[in-house]
Amino acid sequence: MGTLIHNGVRYKGTKRQLDNIKKFDLLQTYNLEDATKMIKELANAKFDETIELHYNLNIKQKHSIRDTLVMPHNVGKEVKVLVFAEGEHATHAKDAGADFVGSDDLIQKIKGGWFEFDAVVATPDMMPRLAVVASGLGRRKLMPSPKTGNVTLEIDRVVKEFKAGKIEIRGDKTGNFHIVVGKGSKTEKELVENILAVHQLIIRNKPSDLKGEYIKSLTLTSTMGPSISIDYKKVTV
Repeated sequence: MGTLIHNGVRYKGTKRQLDNIKKFDLLQTYNLEDATKMIKELANAKFDETIELHYNLNIKQKHSIRDTLVMPHNVGKEVKVLVFAEGEHATHAKDAGADFVGSDDLIQKIKGGWFEFDAVVATPDMMPRLAVVASGLGRRKLMPSPKTGNVTLEIDRVVKEFKAGKIEIRGDKTGNFHIVVGKGSKTEKELVENILAVHQLIIRNKPSDLKGEYIKSLTLTSTMGPSISIDYKKVTV
């Protein structure tokens, strides 16, 4: 670990991280295309780094933005889908490529602390049974909801959407949203298109009764890299 003073700010990190910091001005705000080009250059670790978009929104807890989006390009992560269903719906889930399909058996596994999945889909009749694991699923933002379309009888369609790159966008109580938009190996065009799709969804969910600026900040970062500020006022969708 070393230290670096760059543009009047002291940083600590590895030689690679400090060399990355020297390449740009952390106090500057960049347009989307330049920020995307830069984040790819900075995602130069020995593995394929994850690229994330970070929003800080001026929203109250009552606004509770929660929505889903099928990305234009797969974000590069294999999504493990769990489906709570029985009978023909369970068969449809398996045929669509769900990783785990069941009912009470899966509920018992989750009660025991098992959470080796990334998305949950359920048929409406299964929802009362999920009450016993609702808190555990909720803490991990995995509880299925009709609002996000993962409580449904169209099991095959929703499972295929998750496998194709459907993500859920949901913030914390302070208006922070952390959204994976791809890997460092993605092209600049693919990353920009994914970012624009996310931005369009965020704008669409702007509360009608909001006072003041909606977006406080927008940054792009990679797993091992610094954050790059984006001029969100110049992002057009």
